[in-house]
Amino acid sequence: MPTHLYRSPVPEQLWNRIRDEFTLPTLEQVRERFAAVHEDPEPATRQLIRVFIDEETYCPGFQFHPDLSLNPVVVRVFERAMELRIPHNYFALWMMVRSPDLHGRRPVDLRNAGDPSPLLGALGQIRDELAA
Repeated sequence: MPTHLYRSPVPEQLWNRIRDEFTLPTLEQVRERFAAVHEDPEPATRQLIRVFIDEETYCPGFQFHPDLSLNPVVVRVFERAMELRIPHNYFALWMMVRSPDLHGRRPVDLRNAGDPSPLLGALGQIRDELAA
């Protein structure tokens, strides 16, 4: 990984890892699925993590439960990332990379823990690097 991970282009292999482990549907695919299962899909659509690869917009599957509801821990941590002005693509990268602030665990592996506090605290890693 580059020395300045959050100031370098996101490695192509990250998108492949997300696709292989969690899926990486297009924004249009997610909108279609939301329309089929939600009476009003717009509120959920506004909370989506979107990543931008070439000319297409995708939604990392790690933010969804099997019923297509959004994981509340991921939503809360992503809201904080937006407050800190962390770009979507770097947030997705951060979710997949082992963090010293999380004792070597990946943030994505803590998304079902129920308590977003450790993840919220670890977001400083990206903020600090972007500010450097």
